[in-house]
Amino acid sequence: MGETADAANGTVTRSAEYIGSFPVADCCLDEQVLKLHLQLKTFKRFKRRRYVSLKFSIKGVKVYNEDETTLLMAHALRRISLSIAQPSDAQFAFVAHNPGSPDTQLYCHLFKARHARAAQFLNLLLCRCFQLCYLEKHPEEAEDKSSGKKPTRKPSLLNQGFPLSVNALVSFRRAPTQGLLPGVSSKPSTESVSSPEDVFLTSPTLVRKQAMRDKALRSGAYRSFTYTPVKQRHLQERLNAPQDKGQDTVPECRVRAPSLAETEEALAHAVWSWAGVSSHSSSTLLAEDVLGSYLLCPHPKDPNVDCLLIRFPSGLVSLPIKTSSNGRLFLENCRVRFESLTALIEHYTETRGELEVQLSCTRVNHCYEWEESKVQTKRSAQQKPRR
Repeated sequence: MGETADAANGTVTRSAEYIGSFPVADCCLDEQVLKLHLQLKTFKRFKRRRYVSLKFSIKGVKVYNEDETTLLMAHALRRISLSIAQPSDAQFAFVAHNPGSPDTQLYCHLFKARHARAAQFLNLLLCRCFQLCYLEKHPEEAEDKSSGKKPTRKPSLLNQGFPLSVNALVSFRRAPTQGLLPGVSSKPSTESVSSPEDVFLTSPTLVRKQAMRDKALRSGAYRSFTYTPVKQRHLQERLNAPQDKGQDTVPECRVRAPSLAETEEALAHAVWSWAGVSSHSSSTLLAEDVLGSYLLCPHPKDPNVDCLLIRFPSGLVSLPIKTSSNGRLFLENCRVRFESLTALIEHYTETRGELEVQLSCTRVNHCYEWEESKVQTKRSAQQKPRR
C-alpha cells in the first residue's frame, strides 16, 4: 500500500505505523543522539500504533492516513534536524520543530516499519532528501564531473539494450548532431534531435514505422551505423577531430540529475557517498555530523581504493576497504570479512567490533534552520482570525 515513487514531482511514498512523538532534550548533538536512541528503546514494545503513509520530497515530509485521504502532519525539510533509524527494532524517526512551538523545542516523531530493511530504507530516503536539499541550496559545492575533461568514450546508442537493427536506425537518424561538435548549434533541426535522451522518449518500433511512412527507410531494410553518407561522414570527422588550441570552451558532459526515486541499493550508495557533492564539501560536512557518521569515498593517498571516512571522537579517520585473496571485503586492521560492501556497513552499524565507535545511521540536516523565517511568521500572523 502506497509504496510508490512519483518521478514527476520527486515524491516517494512509503507506509509505516506511527507510534507517537515526544520532546527532545536541549543539549549538545552527540548527547542528544545518545538520549534519543535510549528513548527509542523504551518504545520498542509500544502497542498503540496507527497505519500511515509518509511522502518524502526535498520540500519536506508529509504524513497521511492509511488511505492517503487526510493529511495528519506536514514538516518542511528546513525544520527537520535529524533522521534516525534503529534497524534491529524496525524503527525510524525524525526530529523536527513543530509549528507553533518555541524554536528551541524539538520533537521526535517515531514510526514502526514492517521490518529492519524497511526502516533502513525510510531513513535513507530522508537522508537523501537532506543531501538533495543541500545541493539545491549550494550548487557551487556540487561535484564537477566535466571540469575541463572530454568524454572518455564517444557517444553511442549501441549499448542501450535495444536490438542492433533498431540502434542502427536510431543512430543513423540522430547520432551525427548531438550538440557535441565545436561550432555546431545545439538548436534542434529538421533532420536531427540535439538531445540524446530524446531518442528514448519514443518507442524504437514507432521510430522505424514513421521512417517507413516517410519513405526514409524501405520495409525490411535497416541502415547500418557503419554506413556514412557524405554529410554524416563530414560531421563524424569533425566529431573525431581535436579541437583548436585557442578554443577555451569545452563541451559540457551531460550528467543525470540526482534523484530521490532510486532502488534501495542505489539509494544507499548515494547516501553513503554524498553523491553529487564534491569530496571536499562532503568531508567538511561529515566533521559536523553525528558521532559514528561515515562517508564512502576514494582513499586520499590512493584514488583507486575506496575507504570509509568516519567521524570518531578523535576526529575524521580514513579506513581503507581492502579485498582478500578470495574476493571478500574488510576494513584495514579488522579481521571480519564480508561478501559485499552493504554487508560490511550493516555489520558495523550493529556492532562496534574493532572500531573506536560503531557506525551510525543517524544523519544531520545541514540545511536545518533554527528559527522560523520572518516571512513564514508574518504569514501565520495574517492568517490568525481577528476578534
